[in-house]
Amino acid sequence: MSLQVTNLRVYYRTLAGDVRALDGVTFGVADGEIMGLAGESGCGKSTLGNSLVRFDPRMRYIEGRVELEGLELPIWDNAAMNDFRFKEVSIVPQYAMSALNPTRKIGRMTAELVAARGIPPETIVPELERRLDLVGLSRDVLDRYPIELSGGMKQRMVMVLSTILNPSLLIADEITSALDVSTQKAVAEMLVSFRDHGFVKSMIVITHDVSILYQIADTITVMYAGKLAEKAPTESIISAPRHPYTRLLISSLPEVGVRYAERRLAGIAGSPPLLLDPPAGCRFRDRCPVASEQCLQEPPFVEIEAGHFAACWKVA
Repeated sequence: MSLQVTNLRVYYRTLAGDVRALDGVTFGVADGEIMGLAGESGCGKSTLGNSLVRFDPRMRYIEGRVELEGLELPIWDNAAMNDFRFKEVSIVPQYAMSALNPTRKIGRMTAELVAARGIPPETIVPELERRLDLVGLSRDVLDRYPIELSGGMKQRMVMVLSTILNPSLLIADEITSALDVSTQKAVAEMLVSFRDHGFVKSMIVITHDVSILYQIADTITVMYAGKLAEKAPTESIISAPRHPYTRLLISSLPEVGVRYAERRLAGIAGSPPLLLDPPAGCRFRDRCPVASEQCLQEPPFVEIEAGHFAACWKVA
């Protein structure tokens, strides 16, 4: 197992109290696995990704353990995590196209990044040039400022920088959301090629676009209101989801060739609960079509069949 997360709780500090954005999450990612992380906005996807790399000053570590390659990551200590960032765990952040320093040329930015990790910049030049070729960027991009690059070029450059030190785990957070469809496809294919070339061992791809995950993910994990609802191989999640929330999420997606007049899209009634004071029991019960009295108790996230996990009393 490459990554093992156990009972991770991360809250946000606010004047009104703690927002329980990540509330007892347990899962694993195997060597070579691309795990997709899906769910509605505000469900905790980005909080989970960020907590494995760098804590936002507003974030508060409550409890939990994160092990990567058998070694515990000190995620609660930003200074201690410097020894692991980029080398062991790295992230392509949300809004990655704005992540590049506009006052630095790409080449200088790259040199400063690897030098800060104790690596002489000249030693990575051959590999850097090889990866630029792989993602379809000309080598003269190193002499340009970020403003001289298109959105897709910036995205690819950030992907190269995030993986230049071959981390064990890469977290890609909404990296296709601001791109046109053809560029989305190219970026998604690059993620898979990075895994296949051995630049990263495993990957967590965070997105609200399940269609992207269907193309590239080995497994899909669905989150709801700070908790995990379901995790299973991609084909199982798409064709045979077991959790009521996952079923509604999948059924709300449009199908190619199906006209609106033939079958109208159905959303999920209601809204997610506020995480300042989340309800007891299953957090989906107020919106769930099969909820019962038993749902007043929180269901455990358990394996219901080989490789398929869910948190629902109706399927456990």
